[in-house]
Parts: sequence; structure tokens; C-alpha cells
Amino acid sequence: MVHDHQPTPNQSIQALFGEALRETSDLARKEFALFRTEMSENVRSLVIALVLLMAAMVFAVVTLLLLTEALVDWVSAMVDSEALGALIVAAVTAAVAIGLGLYARSKLSTSTLAPTRTVRSVQRDAEVVTERVQS
Repeated sequence: MVHDHQPTPNQSIQALFGEALRETSDLARKEFALFRTEMSENVRSLVIALVLLMAAMVFAVVTLLLLTEALVDWVSAMVDSEALGALIVAAVTAAVAIGLGLYARSKLSTSTLAPTRTVRSVQRDAEVVTERVQS
């Protein structure tokens, strides 16, 4: 007696469920890898922003020292060109410090640290899963 081995409804449901679990696991692994990569890039940007912020602080200290020296020179000499030169240098260093500080602040905003590509990818995956379930 020859029996055709046809999968029973239970076996096909189990097979589908197993395949869905494998695909879900694979998808989760890929999403986690994307998340790790994106967060690594974001942390790298954060480190660069912090270095720039430290550079801005150094320029700010130099500016304060130069302004103080220029003020002392100006007050003691009143018309000395050396003091005027120190004021010009202090103005330039202040502009550099402000520029670096504003650039660092823009890099430190929380919106630049969010894993946006991962969020979009998870949303697309959820849409695909929803479509498959509905069909």
C-alpha cells in the first residue's frame, strides 16, 4: 500500500510559523546591525562635536586673556598702538570661539543623534509584515 505523504494542515501551519519565526529573527538581527552601525556613526559625530567644543573653550580663554591684556595696556597707555593691536587680535579670537561654539552646539542637538534610518527601516518592515498578514 502506497501512501502519498501530504502535509496535514497542522504541519503546514507549523512550517509557516517556523519560517515566520526564522524570518523575524533574521530581520531583527539585521535591524540591530543597522542600529549599531548608525549609533556608531552618531557617537563619532558626538566625539567630534565635543572636541570642537573644547577648542571653542580654549579660544574663549585666549580671548579673555587677550581682552584683559588689551584693557590693561589701553588703560595704562591710553593711546598706545600695541593695545589696539591686542584688541584686534582679541576680536578675531572671539569670532573664532563663537563660530566653533555654534558649530559644536548644532552637532550636539538630540535630533542628530536619533537613529532615523533604523526607525524608517523598522516602520517599512512593519508595513510589509502588516501587508503579508492581511493578504
